[in-house]
Amino acid sequence: MDHFPASLLILNGKGAGNPDLRQAVKDLRAQGAEIHVRVTWEKGDAVRYLDEARRLGVETVIAGGGDGTVNEVATALINSGSESLPALGILPLGTANDFATSAGIPEEMDKALLLAIAGSAAPVDIARVNDSTCFMNMATGGFGTRITSETPEKLKAALGGVSYLIHGLMRPDTLKADRCEIRGDSFHWQGDALVIGIGNGRQAGGGQQLCPEALIDDGLLHLRIYTADALIPALINTLTRPEEKTNIIDGVSAWFEVTAPHEMTFNLDGEPQSGRKFRMEILPAALRCRLPPGCPLLS
Repeated sequence: MDHFPASLLILNGKGAGNPDLRQAVKDLRAQGAEIHVRVTWEKGDAVRYLDEARRLGVETVIAGGGDGTVNEVATALINSGSESLPALGILPLGTANDFATSAGIPEEMDKALLLAIAGSAAPVDIARVNDSTCFMNMATGGFGTRITSETPEKLKAALGGVSYLIHGLMRPDTLKADRCEIRGDSFHWQGDALVIGIGNGRQAGGGQQLCPEALIDDGLLHLRIYTADALIPALINTLTRPEEKTNIIDGVSAWFEVTAPHEMTFNLDGEPQSGRKFRMEILPAALRCRLPPGCPLLS
């Protein structure tokens, strides 16, 4: 390739020592690629590095990490207020990498970095929550949220996505349903929910396909509720046979409002947010993301 667009890699500190990534950066630089690398230390670093990216005039900002890092960088892009945003690239360096996996982004660092720098940039949606924060992949509530937020880091590092399931089975006290009401375009449901998934993307929690039909460029959010009418059968289906429709409610809308008589917690791509009311709405074609040819999340 004669020209590589200049890029800035915002790298989660946990992945800074990855030898395959270091070699991939070295190899592309040797071919003439201009790659600036910055490592995050604390919350808010992505916003500061994005300011630097604008000063450098890069064409791509790359999120190197898991779903939380992707979301932090994507949210910083959205909240920057700039009319001309750099494209978003993704390097899957987290525990589950749910968004990257469902988008078909390669696991090999050399292939993923080349895609992130020089791949085709497609317009994609992002979801805004309560006019304040965003999620790129999925908002999850109920049993799944408690498990993903409480699973020990050492267990996730050792076992990956399956660690969530193991930790959940070890913690029966988490099997509590959330009573809530959910509204959307031509959609209304209220009752006891064991798991709630509101997806721009398809999977969360280390590979659980909560919204298997979701697309990131259709201007819609996909909703899946696992009801708690029969708690144990619903749990078994949720974890082992998600394709079965027992205790499942589905919906599609450009927005959803969730209200509850008690405080609920939603996991927004790894970032917990608590409250009694959540309004989640899609921002269509808000970003450009470098994705592989034939990406299954694009229509």
